[in-house]
Amino acid sequence: MHILSTIIEALPYILEGTLVTLLLVAGALSVGFCLGVPMAVTQVYAPKPFSRLVSFYVWFFRGVPVLLLLFLFYYGLFGLMGIDVGTVGASCLVLGMTSAAYQSQIFRGAILSLPTGQLKAGRALGFTDLQSIRTIILPQALRLSIPGWSNEYSILLKDSAMCFALGTPEIMARTHFVASRTYEHLPLYITAGLIYFLITLAGVTMLRRLEQKVRIPGYNTAGM
Repeated sequence: MHILSTIIEALPYILEGTLVTLLLVAGALSVGFCLGVPMAVTQVYAPKPFSRLVSFYVWFFRGVPVLLLLFLFYYGLFGLMGIDVGTVGASCLVLGMTSAAYQSQIFRGAILSLPTGQLKAGRALGFTDLQSIRTIILPQALRLSIPGWSNEYSILLKDSAMCFALGTPEIMARTHFVASRTYEHLPLYITAGLIYFLITLAGVTMLRRLEQKVRIPGYNTAGM
């Protein structure tokens, strides 16, 4: 009963961190999307110097642990650049820049899975390459990217737990705060795990519904 009462008393405080966690994930997904799409297009269509620059970005952010990136930017680079966005803003930016590296490869793979003649067909219709990419290629690629994007959502949600190291008041930070004072570590961390699980399930379910909604019956890259 003591354990149950501790969980009940702590639950409202921990659930307040859910809003911060969702803000981190939504912000990181948005930053990653805004950076990832042009990066993917650059890797596929731009001259080699630009493509290699993007490849280096992807290599760096995929090769360095997220926790180290949080410390590197929050305690180092942001300070040197005079940027003060707080722990939540810094967490969003770092997670977003990391997600951009992964999202760019999701979008790049989707673009490369499309028939190669579509860009030439756009030129034949009088479109510029940029118009063809924006109006013909990207709508198809983004539709095909939803399953991979759903996986990226789950990864970002788990990575957001590391932001407690900066003092970001998300689920893990609040759970750790309560557990360190009540010494009920196991039940409280199990509760936090269940919250993460439910958020993951809800988000993945929504993205699967979106995938089904935008899916074109009979459309697949193998059959084209």
